[in-house]
Amino acid sequence: MRQYSPDLTPPWKKPKPAPEVPADPGLVVEEPVTGFCGAVIRCEAGTVTLEDRFGKHRVFPLEPRGFLLEGRVVTLVRPPSGPVRATRTASGSVAVPGARARVARAGRIYVEGRHDAELVEKVWGDDLRIEGVVVEYLEGVDDLPSIVADFAPGPDARLGVLVDHLVPGSKEWRIAESVTSEHALVVGHPYIDIWEAVKPASVGIPEWPRVPRGQDWKSGVCRALGWRVTNTGEAWQRILGSVRSYKDLEPELLGRVEELIDFVTGSGGA
Repeated sequence: MRQYSPDLTPPWKKPKPAPEVPADPGLVVEEPVTGFCGAVIRCEAGTVTLEDRFGKHRVFPLEPRGFLLEGRVVTLVRPPSGPVRATRTASGSVAVPGARARVARAGRIYVEGRHDAELVEKVWGDDLRIEGVVVEYLEGVDDLPSIVADFAPGPDARLGVLVDHLVPGSKEWRIAESVTSEHALVVGHPYIDIWEAVKPASVGIPEWPRVPRGQDWKSGVCRALGWRVTNTGEAWQRILGSVRSYKDLEPELLGRVEELIDFVTGSGGA
């Protein structure tokens, strides 16, 4: 015969029921046992998959009081619509539905030219708005040391700079080496121009043409590809239009932009 065992735990010692929160895509929570913090990217029968900011995935059971949301204990539940998968921004980050742009930080990211700025905006624009990071272009880096000095970077106003053709021994390399502030980070890619950071296959060409030294590179590219040499702006719009996500860009550019975002937001090295 089954015996009844009364619960003698005093009411004030019983854990309070945790609020139930739908595991919607993009929701950032922490699993307190492991300390793993990440955004929801998938919620299926009895489990939720989180992705941290480095792209690492972990699967956890949907247990009562199993997660922390902004420091509060919550119970994640499967959204009423059933299985969910997070959408992605062009940079590959988890998209946060309804996220508002953050007030701009004092820190900045500088790039060399307008084309650089447009490409960074197209791929990382959503991430930059959430982080409150403004990107500005310089029209070249010849005066970079004085530009950095005028900006006066500090702990609460970091400066990141993306430089074209940053290879050992180049003029750009020597200029970058002259920037010594611990609150400024200068990184770059090896390409002569940001155009080359777009994968040729995405543009629909077998490779980027080699332009003889001494010739204007953009005009030389247009000439070799049979594009109108007199309108490099039109050529750039054609290239930019071929970029849909980070997958259309070379790794040498991807890593450097991510590094700058981490630095300016304080997520990278000091």
